[in-house]
Amino acid sequence: MRADKGFDRRGILKRAFVLGGTLVLAGCDQLSSADWFRRMLFRAENLTRTTQRAILGPDDMAREYGEADISPDFKPNGSIDPQDEDYLALSANGFQDWRLKVGGLVERPMEWSLADLRAMPSRTQITRHDCVEGWSCIGKWKGVPLKALLDQVGLKPEARYIVFYCADTLEQTLAGGAKYYESLGLPDAEHAQTILAYEMNGETLPVAHGAPLRLRVERQLGYKMAKYVMRIEAVADFAAIDGGQGGFWEDRGYEWYAGI
Repeated sequence: MRADKGFDRRGILKRAFVLGGTLVLAGCDQLSSADWFRRMLFRAENLTRTTQRAILGPDDMAREYGEADISPDFKPNGSIDPQDEDYLALSANGFQDWRLKVGGLVERPMEWSLADLRAMPSRTQITRHDCVEGWSCIGKWKGVPLKALLDQVGLKPEARYIVFYCADTLEQTLAGGAKYYESLGLPDAEHAQTILAYEMNGETLPVAHGAPLRLRVERQLGYKMAKYVMRIEAVADFAAIDGGQGGFWEDRGYEWYAGI
């Protein structure tokens, strides 16, 4: 069974946002502090995870679409113009000096340039992006499968999660700002549709959508798809990372699994 025929978490979220009205317009930050929203997400999260595991195998795919289905205007989610000094310097020369570092609980820590990643076997997929705010868009993504990089570095037996560290700072959420990060369990990290995308709709990934590299994990909600990825680490757990819940929004009340 394809994921789009399973449990419709997106439908639950949309009905909740009809009731939530003004908070939707205020965006993710205010939503994360609303008690009703946290309770709704917790209930939906448990049901989604249970249902997905009951009806979907680890290799089942999210629905893929055709070229004609691509949304003419794909709304960017989250931050769209990072002002981190290091990121701005990398962006100024087309990310020629950018390197993706992969380390942590691995046998062979490695790093790759954007050109290195583009030279690897790639995957292209046209999929639907479902945002926790209630909107959806369909886009075409091309990138390197995350599993290919994990295979090269060699995960140690104690590695259970993959953590993505990003360049964008969300200053409106915490005094002084906090860098975005996300994490996946190994089954989702190694899924065939989990890619590190460097192209969108046939063109170089734009800054607003996460250049030079963003995560695409198509069976989960949009906030799991980290943008501006700078570094990846394999870890045994994420309890000691920032707020200890496995992601920037998770530290602020969102659920970790976020399946759809």
